[in-house]
Amino acid sequence: MDNGTLRSSLDPSPKPQLGGWRAVRFILANETFEKLASMSLIANLILYLHTMYNLDNVDSAYVFQIWGGTTNFSPLAGAFLADAYLGRFYTLLFGSIASFLGMGVLTLGAALPEMRPPPCSSGKTDCIQSKSWQLAFLYLGLGLLVIGAGGIRPCNISFGADQFDTNTEKGRAKLESFLNWWYFLFSIALVIALTLVVYIQTNISWTLGFAIPTAAFIFSIVIFLLGRHLYICRIPQGSVFADMAKVLIATYRKRQIPRPSPNHLHDPPMDSSKLPHTNRFLVFDKAAMVIDSSMELDEQGRSKNEWKLCTVHQVEQLKCVVGIVPIWAAGISCFISMQQMGSFGILQAIQMNRFLGPHFEIPPAWMSLIPMIALSLWIYIYEKYVEFMRRKTHHNKRFSMKMRIEIGIVMSVLCMIVAGILEKIRRDSAIENRTFVSPLHVSVLIPEFALSGLTEAFAAISVMELLTTQLPESLRTVAGAIFFLSLSLASYLSSVLMGIVNRVSKTGDSKTSWLEGNDLNKNHLDYFFYVVGVIAALNFFYFRFVGTRFLPEGDVDPRVKASERRSEDEESGFR
Repeated sequence: MDNGTLRSSLDPSPKPQLGGWRAVRFILANETFEKLASMSLIANLILYLHTMYNLDNVDSAYVFQIWGGTTNFSPLAGAFLADAYLGRFYTLLFGSIASFLGMGVLTLGAALPEMRPPPCSSGKTDCIQSKSWQLAFLYLGLGLLVIGAGGIRPCNISFGADQFDTNTEKGRAKLESFLNWWYFLFSIALVIALTLVVYIQTNISWTLGFAIPTAAFIFSIVIFLLGRHLYICRIPQGSVFADMAKVLIATYRKRQIPRPSPNHLHDPPMDSSKLPHTNRFLVFDKAAMVIDSSMELDEQGRSKNEWKLCTVHQVEQLKCVVGIVPIWAAGISCFISMQQMGSFGILQAIQMNRFLGPHFEIPPAWMSLIPMIALSLWIYIYEKYVEFMRRKTHHNKRFSMKMRIEIGIVMSVLCMIVAGILEKIRRDSAIENRTFVSPLHVSVLIPEFALSGLTEAFAAISVMELLTTQLPESLRTVAGAIFFLSLSLASYLSSVLMGIVNRVSKTGDSKTSWLEGNDLNKNHLDYFFYVVGVIAALNFFYFRFVGTRFLPEGDVDPRVKASERRSEDEESGFR
């Protein structure tokens, strides 16, 4: 690793013992507490909005989807600030502080009754709604959490990766071990959040249930600062987003120029590894075409104005991003299906029998454990299958990326079909017994939640793999932001779809839609699930006939030879 480009977070002079496992243990501890805090809110937010702020089903889903979409969009801004100005250390630190303040605001809102409307019993339709200033206080807390996520999500794994010299085999092995520990501790934090913290929120006290993740954020910040003397912190080198914008502007300015030949492209040497020229998306090569070297280049051969003349490396970075967009877009529809379980799936669970024995009632948010269990079981079975086939055939036989994405899309279709069928059964049972809560046990919903987890196991993980293998190391931070952008777009599109369905489905004198109100028994949520399923089915045909054209040949990186290929999968699993 080039020590000339590195600095300590407090001392600008490089020190010999920076980085490595001594630094990573603080990063892992910081991440564990941060994930415990954030997942404790995400898992139960829809129930909190529904029961504590008297928001009806559609409004609760709207707030949840829009907040989730904005939370997943903010990493783009965080990646830009980290690469261009702040660096990953300070971006993580400021993000953690913002998240702590946001969680503190929500805890205060849960603790003070005057910050919320009066309680309302289940199934009641004339609940007193929140005042504008009460909602403003709620949205302030959620907004601070959005800012925090923007700083944390694009930098958490990449900052840990910065602590190892990935140019060596030993450094890559350590990084792989770091990622394994990161996922292991993430899973532990997720289980604690979805079981213990969610149970406290649902059955004991929202105040205590929010105070625990607030305290976890405090521990996260303190532990992160304790390791500040050990971290390797890269100096911001400029934003890749700005480079891509320069290529687009320069291409537009030279749109009338004929396609250039490779001999006329501006391709100066670089200190770090640069991308070679490729023959795809050749229109962008115009941004690197030298028309008049005396006017466009200085005495050192550098571009005088990068908004008019870019380097081949900058052009190829944009080509890498453009090349993965058609496949990345196919994942958005899968995420739309998955997100219905986090909103309407939880609302289904609220109106079902959730008792285990005569006294214990399952919190609705515990249903979110099922997708994680299904995902984990599949990964374990799949890895055992790969290991068995390797011993038997001496070849590493894995499912191709095309097959995995197609299976994931099929799972998303099945998830919505099964969810629609189960919702009709739940609704008919409740109507037949004339009760708000269906006598059917909540375990009936396990298939739809499990299919949601399998959708993630096949489609989402494949999209993450695509980003990590098809984007160069210079786009390391951007890769995570792009993945979260797909989640963001899925949330926004889901909100738009709910609005359209809510408006179009109002029929008769009562003007009751498929989704409106606080009682699913009076709605047709099953029809909405089928609509999402149709969109997922159309996505299958889009991927089959359009998206697959952009898949890498052999599911490997086409930009480099095997002997020269770097470990670009060091950052796998942007979750």
